Amino acid sequence: MAEIRVDNLVKRFGSFTAVRDTSFTVEDGDFFCLLGPSGCGKTTTLRMVAGLELPSAGSIRLDGEDVTFKRARERDIAMVFQLFALYPHMNVRKNISFPLVSMGVPKAETRRRVEDAAKTLRIEHLLDKPVSGLSGGDRQRVALGRAIVREPKAFMMDEPLGALDAEFRHLMCGELRALHDRLKATTVYVTHDQLEAMSMADKIAVMNEGVIEQLGPPQDIYDHPTSMFVGDFIGSPAMNFIHFEGTATAGSTAVTIDAAVIPLPELRETRALGPLALGVRPEQVVIGDPGRQGGALPGEIFGAEYLGTNQIVTVTTPRGMLKVRLPAHLRAAAGDRVSLSFKPERLSLFDAATGKVIRSALHEASTARRAHG
Repeated sequence: MAEIRVDNLVKRFGSFTAVRDTSFTVEDGDFFCLLGPSGCGKTTTLRMVAGLELPSAGSIRLDGEDVTFKRARERDIAMVFQLFALYPHMNVRKNISFPLVSMGVPKAETRRRVEDAAKTLRIEHLLDKPVSGLSGGDRQRVALGRAIVREPKAFMMDEPLGALDAEFRHLMCGELRALHDRLKATTVYVTHDQLEAMSMADKIAVMNEGVIEQLGPPQDIYDHPTSMFVGDFIGSPAMNFIHFEGTATAGSTAVTIDAAVIPLPELRETRALGPLALGVRPEQVVIGDPGRQGGALPGEIFGAEYLGTNQIVTVTTPRGMLKVRLPAHLRAAAGDRVSLSFKPERLSLFDAATGKVIRSALHEASTARRAHG
């Protein structure tokens, strides 16, 4: 397998710029996700790496070789798409073997590779069956098998689970990650589904309007979002944002919102008076009795969603509605008056005008871990 290096990639379609000055490295053997909403540029980026689109500027290196303007067939990359694109008149064996037959691989070697791929995917019992009678999950396995038999340097996957129902998607997420671990394959995976990305990826590039907003391991992106977009896009429920006017001073360890002093990690940057937003994950909110002192915001419970082991409670406050994640056994009845305080160790403060995070000790710790990990 091989490292993929993308430097300053740009793609324009007429006056529209789909991808803007994008750079990242997919290390040998990594499972790398391009994640973002529809139209953010993730599929266009994948297509340029695969050779299906030519960039307007920038460079792409595969295993150290400059492949920026090489055709897809010259890149030794296998692709798996959302639509399975199987040949309906062929059985499973012939579908999987098709790329090898096209390449002129000897019959004995083709048979060995097809059977090895089928065994890896646990579909050896389907080899002689027509693809028309297969379930969606099995069809996707056949499409994966057709990519695996080529033994390419890298795999490109564009929303490969998008056509499956929720139960199959959850199952295939686990199977895809297990397959990746067995093959040690360099994989670039495009999805708009944060749960897919968080459960499978070694690293995630979160894209928005043609730009990578943040790149890093899933936990870093969840715990230390560098923009309000990332905080809002990653997490279910999304990060809460408490908007207020205030100042940020380097060295400060608290902000004041409506006379409530709220501790947070020590700030490393200063901002003049202006719009700020405190970013709070639902599990960082602590619900207490009304009138509780110690940096609390008053609120009233609007409703609760029971989710088995936990519940998501919506609380109305003077600063808008906040989502709170609580254990299911705790009482949370609509209309109850409460006060809210926050666990300070993972709070983020944002410049609401730019949407960018104001650096703090929290983000420095994240950078240090990446440097040593």
